[in-house]
Amino acid sequence: MQQYLDFFFNQPVLSIAWIAIAVMLVQSLVKHKISGVKSITAQDAIMMINKQNAIIVDVRSVEEYKKGHIVNAKNIPVSQIDKGSFAEIEKYKEAPIILVCASGDRSSGAAGKLTKAGFTQVTNLLSGMNGWSGANLPTTKK
Repeated sequence: MQQYLDFFFNQPVLSIAWIAIAVMLVQSLVKHKISGVKSITAQDAIMMINKQNAIIVDVRSVEEYKKGHIVNAKNIPVSQIDKGSFAEIEKYKEAPIILVCASGDRSSGAAGKLTKAGFTQVTNLLSGMNGWSGANLPTTKK
């Protein structure tokens, strides 16, 4: 224990940085648990699409969407979701919905907003399109 205290007092910058990282990690984990939004892998998403007819909503910008997206994905940018403008998927409130962005961060926030708006089966794709493409899963530019 004395070694930890010596390190803390001898290396205050490193100690503060370590504490800040630890706090951010705990905050991220707690936020994820409290949000109630489930995150899934690309393989889980494929199973949901095939077995439960899950709807894919791509929350990236229109420009990002045009560069390549999951087949049959609907593009509703996160800015529209923030405004509460998601009439295109309003009829799918009870259906499974998978939200996708580039890395999984933007879609996680959007998933929370859709859940608060009454959508019951919202999930977030872990690693987003980066993970999807990295797994060599099909995309389209149409």
